[in-house]
Amino acid sequence: MVADDGEKKLPTFKELPTSAKSDENEKEPPETVIVDYGGGIIVHSRRPDGSLDEGHEFSTDELIPDEDEDAGVDERIRKAWKKAKKIKTLDVETLEAAQDILEADSRPLLSAERTQKTHLPVTSDAPELSFSKSDLDNYAALRKEKLAKKSQLWIDRDATELWEFTKGEVSQRSLTTLRQNVLSKYQSADSHSKVLSFATSFLKFLATTRSEPRYQSFSPYLERPKTVKVRKNVTERIVIKEDIENVLRYIRNAEEHRDISAERSAHYAAFITFGAFTGQRTDATMKKLTVGQFREALQSDKPVLTVKPSQDKIRMEHYVPLHPQVVKAMEAVLGDRKNKESAFGYHSFQMWLKRQKIPMSHFKGHFVLGDLRKFAEQQGDVIEWEPTNRAYILTHGVSGVQWSHYKHARPEPVYDIYMKYWGEVSLKI
Repeated sequence: MVADDGEKKLPTFKELPTSAKSDENEKEPPETVIVDYGGGIIVHSRRPDGSLDEGHEFSTDELIPDEDEDAGVDERIRKAWKKAKKIKTLDVETLEAAQDILEADSRPLLSAERTQKTHLPVTSDAPELSFSKSDLDNYAALRKEKLAKKSQLWIDRDATELWEFTKGEVSQRSLTTLRQNVLSKYQSADSHSKVLSFATSFLKFLATTRSEPRYQSFSPYLERPKTVKVRKNVTERIVIKEDIENVLRYIRNAEEHRDISAERSAHYAAFITFGAFTGQRTDATMKKLTVGQFREALQSDKPVLTVKPSQDKIRMEHYVPLHPQVVKAMEAVLGDRKNKESAFGYHSFQMWLKRQKIPMSHFKGHFVLGDLRKFAEQQGDVIEWEPTNRAYILTHGVSGVQWSHYKHARPEPVYDIYMKYWGEVSLKI
């Protein structure tokens, strides 16, 4: 066959006859040579002089038709594919001959070493694949973008564990070692999930970016053990009103013994009172509230504090009614302070509490700031706090279409409903 430019052009596979004819007598079909390159095969025919034609490439999808459509598939190709599936290696002579024929082709022919590995199950302990420390660091940096600091710390820890036990080697041995060490080092199933899921995602990332699906074939070695989770009916931390009052007494006694100043005592008491009556998250919300926000709320007959999206864990702006006892406690600490100042001395109070180790009445343990929110939730059960008002103020369980498209709170109704249930609650020192 001669091309338009006068150069010789090898015929395509479709242009080749399926059988040669001489003197109108049919001869045996030409010998078929199969080269399996992973995503399909290249079918070559050997010419009478022993050389190979340019061949034709078939993807896996083309070679495995639906059962009811296989009538349209060339019988020779079907037989060739069946033969290729049984071939584990190709002799070097055949590969070299094919390479000579196809060296001008842009499609690379697989080496004998890679052909031997194609489609073989990954069971060997010998290193198959690898990655560099910079590959892992770059992936970790990608995963940490726009995450909270705590989440970023876990990503760093996951990457450290992965590198420590693999040193860039992707094999059954290295990943099994990683899994065994993670399961023995961490007791929490959540911790197991964080580290092993990170490793699995990294393998998927490598498989995609390097166009090498074998990376993902090692994922089964990172599966978590199947365990039956024990579901607890209630939290072990039961916080009642007497516990909160006991914390307030500790603060007052510390002031009387001059362990803390009167000013600091008032700030600590205001923090406890506000947290107990409103149930706001101490780390995500309370430490971010400002003096100016409280001043603005106290100007109303029905004082309601507006929490900004940036001051809430789920970034939901909401109103927080201020109980009369909260109003009194906050008025004692605002004074002539600047509006932009933090309303509470969060970090100093947190450190003071850790040193006090204030005991709790219903479980073995000490009071922590998170117990304020638990008290608001559990006291809400006692006073039968209206569910919608409760969910809104605590920003707890407020997902779904109703909250995103239909409900719209207003300050006065939020305050009135809240006081209907909390109005009779008081904390005594």
